[in-house]
Amino acid sequence: MIDLFSGLDAWVLVSLLLALAFVLAFEFINGFHDTANAVATVIYTKAMPPHLAVFFSGVFNFLGVLLGGVGVAYAIVHLLPVELLINVNTGHGLAMVFSLLAAAITWNLGTWYFGIPASSSHTLIGSILGVGLANALINDIPLADGVNWQKAVDIGASLVFSPMAGFLVAALVLIGLKWWRPLSKMHKTPDQRRKLDDKKHPPFWNRLVLVISAMAVSFVHGSNDGQKGIGLIMLVLIGIVPAQFVLDLGSTTYQIERTRDATVHLSQFYERNNATLGEFLALGKSVKDDLPGKFQCNPQQTEPTINALVNTLKGVSDYHSLSADHRIEVRRYLLCLDDTAKKVGKLPGLDAREKSDLDKLRKDLTATTEYAPFWVILAVALALGLGTMVGWKRVVLTIGEKIGKQGMTYAQGMSAQITTASMIGLANIFSLPVSTTHVLSSGVAGTMVANKSGLQGGTVKTILMAWVLTLPATVALSAGLFWLASKALGS
Repeated sequence: MIDLFSGLDAWVLVSLLLALAFVLAFEFINGFHDTANAVATVIYTKAMPPHLAVFFSGVFNFLGVLLGGVGVAYAIVHLLPVELLINVNTGHGLAMVFSLLAAAITWNLGTWYFGIPASSSHTLIGSILGVGLANALINDIPLADGVNWQKAVDIGASLVFSPMAGFLVAALVLIGLKWWRPLSKMHKTPDQRRKLDDKKHPPFWNRLVLVISAMAVSFVHGSNDGQKGIGLIMLVLIGIVPAQFVLDLGSTTYQIERTRDATVHLSQFYERNNATLGEFLALGKSVKDDLPGKFQCNPQQTEPTINALVNTLKGVSDYHSLSADHRIEVRRYLLCLDDTAKKVGKLPGLDAREKSDLDKLRKDLTATTEYAPFWVILAVALALGLGTMVGWKRVVLTIGEKIGKQGMTYAQGMSAQITTASMIGLANIFSLPVSTTHVLSSGVAGTMVANKSGLQGGTVKTILMAWVLTLPATVALSAGLFWLASKALGS
């Protein structure tokens, strides 16, 4: 890993280390900011002592990051338009990274300090959107092109509907438990258990389910939220030291050949569908500025881009053999081809089989650009895991006692946690970022309604206000910081 950073100018190296420290600080804060959501019910119900619950939650967060892949990481990265991703420039990268991280960290710390279960996912996404919109304004790009709005809509939908689904599903699970075992001790609160049964802990099976579901929430939280940190670090590395990270330099000869073959097959795919796609892609026609420029992609440049990529990769068995400029060009070609293929997949006229083939080609095209070195994954896992082990007290009380007018029963805790683990696990399968905070707190609220315990208006209003304000606040903050940083750098 050290050799990747050798030969860098001192200011670039210092900037890089600071940027990496910012990302890891964000993940550390994310850890203690969101820990309470994973362990709140298990601590409140006294299923586990706080120190053990927090320790094991940290361990499972760590494992979740290690084993979670990079699908969600690049869903976050691709919130930025492809034009911003192919514009690799050290000064520009620094402004982008520090602006969005400073905004995200500031909001996270503020909401944690006041014990508000705000969402780190909303915080990060708002910060990225702010940078994309500010970049559009600074460079006179239409706002419609300043952000990858299709990806933003997909992610926004997952962030909006997952808490609603959490509320409903957790309520239904509790109703099912009450129907199945109406007289069970799992419907007691910890206070009732202590007063009526003189017992400190939940019944054995309830305790086991509470512990297992809490660790499952921790694992899926790590695999979802941890990937956001991985995506941020890759933005940092590609933005500040592009020559070393625009492509996976550890790619095998087979992986490189697979990328080249996918490019050839993509050309054959377009020729096969010339009648449908010929005009959109300007197939067989001469186009001004044949290759994609440094700052934009154009579907009508697809043919020359494919030819340039195939020629550049001819005889290449190791990306190390490419010059720094050629690596940057290869990534730009691959990202533009993928972006065009994504647009082609939405055009009418292609049957389902052809669209399926195109999706497979896109995966092969991006196999050596959408990656993360193991040391990046390990660093994020450690930061999130260690952060999980501190700072949990402020939010536990909010989750356990301040959402409902009565304390949480064991059955409510199980319902909320099982629902949260299932919802986030499902989101991971589809590479969609969701908010652990909002899914769990909504799940708890749903069980309070189903249990006829009532909701505390003040707490619910505070959580909803944080939910509503997080996106606009972080968009404005990161956009302002990016504008100032860009002006200072003269870009």
